[in-house]
This record gives sequence, structure tokens and C-alpha cells, in this order.
Amino acid sequence: MTRPANAITRYTTVNRINHWINAGLFILLLLSGLSMFHPILFWLSGLFGGGQWARAAHPWFGVCLVVSWIGMIIQFWRENLPNRDDVEWSKAIVHVAMNDDEHVPPIGRNNAGQKLVFWSMTFLIPVLFFTGLLMWEVYFGKSTPIEVQRVAILIHSLCAFAAILVFVVHVYAAIWIRDSVRSMTQGYVTPGWAWHHHRKWFHHLIGYRRSDDRPGKHT
Repeated sequence: MTRPANAITRYTTVNRINHWINAGLFILLLLSGLSMFHPILFWLSGLFGGGQWARAAHPWFGVCLVVSWIGMIIQFWRENLPNRDDVEWSKAIVHVAMNDDEHVPPIGRNNAGQKLVFWSMTFLIPVLFFTGLLMWEVYFGKSTPIEVQRVAILIHSLCAFAAILVFVVHVYAAIWIRDSVRSMTQGYVTPGWAWHHHRKWFHHLIGYRRSDDRPGKHT
């Protein structure tokens, strides 16, 4: 599809590649982890060549995810810092769900929901990584007391469940908000989309000045 002349770049090529690497690794971790979680899900291990392969690959997927997520933090931590707009947006969450723009306050590049997803994963991924190390028998498990491993397994499972919920919400929201997926596949949004969903960000891009109520030169 041809990019419109007035399109606004929302995510660079590096942003998008990093994002999809994260998504792919998370799905691989999800499938391989579930295959070990309960016997009824063991059939998922066939996607990796069997139980031993799934067990061997799972921690390495985790290592790669941590490295990839560090890239996400470096690129996006500033625009995900909480601010006063997040409180007002959260208060209007019912209107957001109803797509009632009249009662939704304008926000910047990311809304409170997007920031919650970012910081939730930023907390959960390191916890999953370090608890996973305690269970990684090839390198660390043999030197870790069984009592510690049991606690690590419990924490790892709970955090994995939380991460899956965050992932599902993230995917649902991306599909629900029309053209959001395009911004992460093709990198751009239309001015109308930006004004509709992230008005303060749009005003910043065009150098909008409230004093004269018209777009000014962006600096």
C-alpha cells in the first residue's frame, strides 16, 4: 500500500523490527512454557520437536527476549513516563471504551493504557528471567536448593500468567483501535488518526500554538 503524502511517522523501522522480535519471542516462550506447564498441553512441545527440545529452547528464548526488551526500554521509556494526563484519561476510561471523544481528554504520544502495558512488561520480564535462571538446571538449577526452586516456579508461573493477560489486552486494544496495527506494520498514521487518538502529540508535531489557535512552525 502506498504511503499517503500527509502521513505521520509513528514508529521507525528500528522501532517496528524491535517490537516484532519481542512479539515473536513472547509467543515462542508462551507456547514452549505452556507445553511444560501441564500434561494436557504437552502436545505443544511438538512445535519445537518434542519435550526435550522445548525445555532446552525455552530459557534461550527468555534470554533473547530480555536483550530485545532492553532495546524497547532504550527507545520508549521517555514517552511512557506517567504524567497528569494519564490520571484524567483513566478517569474517562468508560468514555474511551464507548469511543465518546467529547468526554475524553486529549493525550500525548501514549495513553495510560499503553504506558501500563509497557511498565508491566518492564517489571514482569526481569522477574520471569531471574526466576527462570533458578530453574535452569543445565547452568544454575543444580546449585539451587529445591525449596528455592519451588518458590521460583510459583513466582515464575504467576508472573507468566500476568504477562499473558497483559499481552492479550495489548493485542485486543491494537485490533480494537482501528489502524493501530498499521502503525506498527507500516510505521505511519494519518493526521486524522493522530488528532483523534493522541491530540496533544499531534499538536506537538505540527507546532500548534493555543495562543493564536492555529498551527505554527514546528521547532
